[in-house]
Amino acid sequence: MSLTAKEIVEIKTNEEFEKTALKIFHLQHENCPVYRQFCDVLKINSDEIKSINDIPFLPIEFFKTHRVTSSVVEKQNSKIFTSSGTTGTQSKHYVSDVSVYEQSFRKGFELFYGNIEDYCLLALLPSYLEREGSSLVYMVDDLIKRTKNPESGFYLHNLNELSEKLHSLLAKGQKVILLGVTYALLDLAELISSPTSGELIIMETGGMKGKRKELLREELHQNLCEKFGVKTIHSEYGMTELLSQAYSKGNGIFNCPPWMKVLIRDVNDPLKILEPGNSGGINVIDLANINSCSFIATQDLGILHADESFEVSGRFDNSDLRGCNLLVQ
Repeated sequence: MSLTAKEIVEIKTNEEFEKTALKIFHLQHENCPVYRQFCDVLKINSDEIKSINDIPFLPIEFFKTHRVTSSVVEKQNSKIFTSSGTTGTQSKHYVSDVSVYEQSFRKGFELFYGNIEDYCLLALLPSYLEREGSSLVYMVDDLIKRTKNPESGFYLHNLNELSEKLHSLLAKGQKVILLGVTYALLDLAELISSPTSGELIIMETGGMKGKRKELLREELHQNLCEKFGVKTIHSEYGMTELLSQAYSKGNGIFNCPPWMKVLIRDVNDPLKILEPGNSGGINVIDLANINSCSFIATQDLGILHADESFEVSGRFDNSDLRGCNLLVQ
């Protein structure tokens, strides 16, 4: 590939995004056999692709059944990330150069939250820590180290210790991000005897993992806000098949970094891209996926707003309930 990760994460404008996306489409059409075959079945003439709305999106299920890669050379720091699917075959994302992922999530976090060293990061991710190959654990582990704070770290089932640590840190005036899988955050909330006070960000990664009854987002967030004493609940939107994340700072409204974009497809005509304001299937362009496929048709349902923010409203009925998505039933 003739594009570097640094070039990707330095994108700032929609014009730069569109130009780079079209370049990556042609590169991946030529170098990713699975994507090329998919385009051939659709009878796509690559010379006729002139805008991002013309680009075909690879169904995310292909990551379960095929090796989706555009790189013929794997570096020493290659990784295989696997999904946490509770049914069927796991998705596998063959990342030939994990430094691309590192640059993407580091820069993405900085854009939304500033310097990671300003925070203590506490991670409550039992379902992810108990298995191998989680891209979320890889990202959070790196961010924990980059806080340079000895109090930062992972927690598994030691919720009482985490509750005490949380109150202690906030009492000292420490900025804290508590990032957790949804059901574990609810478990912790039940142990909080009094709402916390201080600079606390609660960030949920979605998913009950079969541990609890699914809740409406509004009900879930109200519950967590009351228990922890915060005004809003932040969320992270990412998945095994992507190397970038969108973030929500409240009300389920997500924003993407400049090298990631969401489009909405018609549920009855998957090749048709809808105008903002319409509900449909979520397509993601993730330019950080430069060595696999940057154009992914997810199994999430949502709506795109005129300012390019988006909401996730649910999932297609026949899809697995998995990943780091905010699930709304």
